[in-house]
Parts: sequence; structure tokens; C-alpha cells
Amino acid sequence: MELTPLAAAMLGLLLATWTGLAAWLAWRARARERAARTALVISRRLTAMIEESPAVPMLVRADGRIEGPDRLAAWLGLDHLPEFLSELDSGNSGLAPRELDRLREALRRTHKTAAPFSLALHPQRSSRSLAVHGSLADPAVASGGAALTWWFDFSSSQVELERLRADADRARADFIALIGLIEAAPMPMWFRGPDMRLRLVNGAYVEAVGANDANEVVAQQIELVETVEGRTAADVALQAHSEDEAVERIVPATIGNQRRSLRVSDLPLGEDGVAGYAVDIEDMEEQGRAFRAFREAQRSMLDQLSVGVAQFDPDGVIAFANQPFARIFSLPAPALARGLDFERFIDIARDKARLPEVRDFPEWRGQLRKWFVSDSAMEDAWTLPDNTHLRIVAQPMPDGSLVLVAEDRSEQLALSATRDTLLRTRTATFDSLFEALAVFAPNGQIQLWNRTFPSTWGLEEAFFDKHPHIDALLEQLGARLARPGQRTAIGEVVRAATLDRQHKSGRVLMADGRTLEFAGVPLPDGNGLLTVLDVTDSTKAEAALRERNAALEEADAMKTRFLANMSYEFRTPLTSIGGFAELLASGIAGDLSDQAKDYVNAIITSVERLSQQIETVLDLTQSEAGLLPMAQEEIALFAFLTRVVREREEAIEAKNITLDLRGDRSSGAITGDARQLARAVGNVLDNAIAATGSKGRVLVALQRRKSGVQIVISDNGAGMKPSELARALDGYRRPGTDEGKAGKRGLGLPLARQLIEAHGGRLEIQSEKGVGTTATIYLP
Repeated sequence: MELTPLAAAMLGLLLATWTGLAAWLAWRARARERAARTALVISRRLTAMIEESPAVPMLVRADGRIEGPDRLAAWLGLDHLPEFLSELDSGNSGLAPRELDRLREALRRTHKTAAPFSLALHPQRSSRSLAVHGSLADPAVASGGAALTWWFDFSSSQVELERLRADADRARADFIALIGLIEAAPMPMWFRGPDMRLRLVNGAYVEAVGANDANEVVAQQIELVETVEGRTAADVALQAHSEDEAVERIVPATIGNQRRSLRVSDLPLGEDGVAGYAVDIEDMEEQGRAFRAFREAQRSMLDQLSVGVAQFDPDGVIAFANQPFARIFSLPAPALARGLDFERFIDIARDKARLPEVRDFPEWRGQLRKWFVSDSAMEDAWTLPDNTHLRIVAQPMPDGSLVLVAEDRSEQLALSATRDTLLRTRTATFDSLFEALAVFAPNGQIQLWNRTFPSTWGLEEAFFDKHPHIDALLEQLGARLARPGQRTAIGEVVRAATLDRQHKSGRVLMADGRTLEFAGVPLPDGNGLLTVLDVTDSTKAEAALRERNAALEEADAMKTRFLANMSYEFRTPLTSIGGFAELLASGIAGDLSDQAKDYVNAIITSVERLSQQIETVLDLTQSEAGLLPMAQEEIALFAFLTRVVREREEAIEAKNITLDLRGDRSSGAITGDARQLARAVGNVLDNAIAATGSKGRVLVALQRRKSGVQIVISDNGAGMKPSELARALDGYRRPGTDEGKAGKRGLGLPLARQLIEAHGGRLEIQSEKGVGTTATIYLP
């Protein structure tokens, strides 16, 4: 059958439609297959993501049924997830009853009110920490009011959280302790914010600035440190903050009412601000000043020593050397000022010949360098080329420095040699002395003795070889003394010399008739010296002299009695002769011729002279015997001396002598016998007049002294030799006297001296042949 074109076209269209529909259906089937495969892949991916996610879902229905993966069962310590919520407590695993009750109560509230909840649960016998977040499930997930819970295992986060919490607690405690420590710190401390304003100060800061509390300091911004050179404390803190570097300085500040030195430190704390503290170093500064003063005083003192002292620092450079050290080693001052090291010091000393001569100098210098590291002090003796002997002491110090001491012992060695010579000389002299000598120690033991000592006491020399004690010596002497008890006196003398440091002496009689005189002398070294001398011969001579002296004294007394008796016997006939002569002169027996009158006047003159001589002899005798009576009356000296001079006007005018009397009434008065004192002064004046030639000059001067009165009588006569002056004072007639005119004998000066001494004064005479004589009378 033949199709029409329309039918063919319709059939073709139908076939095309059918083919298109078949193709569309085939494409739709493939699309669904691809969607199914995609959904399966997505489902598997979501399941894997849920399995790998940190949260595990669990669906809890209103009747208590639960749905969830086994992964949650593993978290709870169960083999598998149970069917009901109440089965999460399986006794030894799962949730504890108390934890399960909390979860059940939270789910019940969510089922009723749709309120979400969050819990932290801990499975039994597990270290896990589980967080549960629950809410009402979407109807698309589960209908009927089921609750969807999500479980999170935050065990590691919990540990970290607990660690952080512990760290925070510890940091909080440390911060509180730090705040307490800062508050209790004895030094002022503070904190500044980024604007350099004070925000925090401690109690020491408050006390230092005299504020009431820290709030007042912060409110008023009271600064501890005052402005120095135009920079405030905030300016210095800003510098530390901007440079991010600590700033430390020493500034003065007023603490209370005292000026103190503070070491202030500003410490930058990044963007937070600047912290600061101040340390009171006034005591340290004071100690530093005291140390520097002490060091200067010590160095000044070392300069005064004769011992050379130098100190080398740990680098071997001379830090100090006193003047004796520089002088001993001839060190130039400029080199010392620049700082001289040890090797250079050795070289300079060697060049100046101030070191001993050694064979290997470099090796010897290396040995000296080891002094710096020695464990103990080193001592050495150096003999220099000029025979100077040095004692060197090297003392290493703990800080590595070295103190070097150089002592010039040349003089000491010379003195030691001289001392040895003196000791040998002393020993030889000691043994050669006539006296017996022994030296005893304070403990009574004999130390030294000469060869005469044993023989003087009659002891064997071997007895002294063991240096016996004084008690043993006294025991040996007991049998050799005439009276054994006298040995106690010897022991007392030794004890007084050694212990009491006193000088005592004594005398003992030996059994053989000898007399020994002994004495104890304390020595400067604490020992005592016992000297013994045989005085037997001198004792006998002394006894003989004593007997002779007694005989002489008796003869002198007999002479005195004879002279006194004869003086009285002479006075009676002289008085009669003088009386009859005066009667004849008066004409009672008739007129006398001129020649007879001359004879009578001569008799009268001779009687007067002889009476005066007898009176002088009598007074001199009584004065020597101490029997001359002395009156006590007040004597005006100037009037008294004027009267004595006027009584001799006739003799002065007869020889045409110039007499100069000096003095005044300010000389005062003394107490004494005017008659006897007039005789004494008159006798001295008579001798001066007699010794002065015609037209001579005599001076009489009266002066008041602090110690008394001084009367000077001087002449320009012939004078006397020392021997003639001694004879005149002993009673011989003074040369130059005129017996016929002056009529004075040589007894006037001895009598004058005794009369002046009887008044407590003294007479001094100085004379020179051809110049004159000066007599000085001192009266108290």
C-alpha cells in the first residue's frame, strides 16, 4: 500500500515522536540511576563524615528508645548501644546512676518544653569527658517529639582546660604573692602606664614620700625622685620606654627629713608601661667614702713606714707603691704614675742594680711571676750588688692580686753582728768582774752567772750547770752561813728584784768569818740581778775609821769646851784692863803726858780688838756646836743695811773709798737676830773695805727676789786666787788686810757664813786675782 505524502509525513512524525519519547525515557532512566548512585555516594560520604566527626548523634524517642551508632557505645564503655535509655547504666560501665538521672531529667524537660540543654558527663571507669548538647528533633528526622542529642568527646580539651585552669589559678596566686611581695618590699617600687603616669605604688613608696596611702600618691602623682638637670622622673621613664632599654641612675632624694642617695632603675614593660624601683645606697655610699678615706689613710701610713710595700692588681700592674718601695728599687715616679707592670718593674730594678745577681735571669723572673698563683705567702732574701740585704715577702691575694713587701735589713744585720760582738764582750766583762753576779728569772731559776759567783759562796761550779732554783741555792748556802736564818734575806732580795721590781740589799756573815754584801737589781727584761761583794776588808777598815772618828769627835768637843772656857776666862782680865785704861784716860789718876795718853789709847784699842776676837771665837764655837742663841725680831732690810754701812763711815773715809749703796724700802723685812745678822754682813763689808785700796770702789746692793732677799757686796780690790779664797773661808786672815788699821782677822768670813746659814740663808763668794771680789748673801 502506497502512503500518501501526508500519511508518510504523519507516520514519520509519529515515529519521530515515538523515538524521541523512547530516547527521553531512556535518558530519564539513566538520570535516575545516576541520581541514585549520587545519593548512595552522598549517603556513604555523610555516614563517613558522621563517623569521623567529633560529635556522635543519638536519637531519644519519647518512650525512651534510643538510636545511635556503636561509636557512642564505645565512648560509654559498652559493647553495643542498648535499645532503651535506662540501659546506659550497665553496672560497671556506661553512665553512673547519678549521671544517667541528670541526662534523663534534661531529656524529659526537652520533650515537654522543647528547651535545649548541655551537660558534661563522665563514663564509669573511663578517663573520657563527654559533652552532650540536646534539642527537640526536626519532624523530618523523627516524629512524635523525639529528642536529638549530640555527644562530643572533649577529653583532651578538658585536660587542656584543666591545665589552663590550674595555670590560671597558679598565675593568679603568683600574681597575688607578687603583689604582696612588692607591697612588703622595703624599697620603693612603682608602675607607670603608657602615658608615664603613676598607676601603682607600694607601701615603701608611700612612706618615702610621706603620703597617707597609695591612692593619694596616684591621684596627686607624687614623685619620689625630684627633677635633676631639668629632667623629671617621668622623662627618664619615657626614655626607657621609647628606647626599650632599662635606665639606671644614682640621684639624691629626701626620705623623711634626710637626704639619701638612691639607685633608681626604670624597666620598660613593652606597651604596658614602665616599672621602677629605688634602692637606698646611702649606707653603701657612706661605706664607700669611709673605705676610700681608710685606703687613703692606709696609703699615707704606708708612706711613713720604712718597709717598702707595693700592690699589684690581677693583671700584674702596680696599683700602689709607697715611697720606701720606690726608693728601695729606684723606681721613677712617671713610670709608677703610668702603671708599671710586674715584668717592667723587674727590668727597671735590674737596670738600677736593685736585684740580686742570678745565673739564669729569665728563668728566675718566671719563678717570680708564679708568686701571683701561689697558694701561700712566699719569702725570700735578696743580697744586692751594693751589699744591701732585702727581706722579700710576696703575699698572693684571693682576687689574684699580689702584695709585695721589701724590708731593708742591712742595718738590722749590722746591728745583729754588733750585738753578737757586744754579747761576747759582755760575757768576757761579766766573767772578769771582781763582783760576783747572777741573773735570776721571774720563776726563781738562775740564768747566768760569772765565774766569781760560785767561789764567793764557796760552791762547786758543777752545781750551777743545771741552772738551779733559788730554793736549791739557799739550801746549799744554809750550811755556809754563820746564821743559817739569813738565807731568807737572800731569797727576799731575789724575789723583790724579779717579781716586785724593787731594789733591795743586805749583808750576811759567812761561817769562815767573811762578810758578804749583796743587792738585788731589777733588769729591764723582767729578770733580776743579784750582786755579791766580799766586804770583809772594808768592814774591818770601816770599824777602825768609826773608832777613829769617835775619838776625833771627842777631841773636837774637848776643843770646843776649852775654847768656850778660855773665852770666858780671857774676858774677865780684859774687862779689868780696859776699865783701868779708861780710868787712866779720864784723868782719875792724874794728868798724863801725851806719850802716856798714846799708850793708854793703844791699850784701850788693843783691849777692844782682843774682846772682839774673843767674842768672835766664842760665837764661832757656839755656832759650830749649834748653841748660839738667836733672837727672832722683824728687821727692815734697807734701814738695817744703811745702819751697817754708816757704822763704817770712818774706815771708808780714812781710805778715801767710794761706797755705792743701792736699794729702797720696797725690799721689805725679814725675821731674824738683828745683832748677829749685822755682825755677819759687817764682817763681809769689813773684808771688802780692807781689801780695797785707796780711792777704790765698793758696791752694796739690796734686791728683792721671788725666793727671798739678795745682798751683794763687791769691791775692785786685789782679789784672791781660788786657793787663797778657800783659806780665807777656812779661817785664815784674808790677804790684803791691814792689821794695824783695819784690825780684822780671818775668822770674820767663817763666822759670817755660819751666822747667815743660821738664818736659813747662804753666802757665796767669787774672786779673781787683780779684778776684785763679789760676795752674795741670800736670805729667805
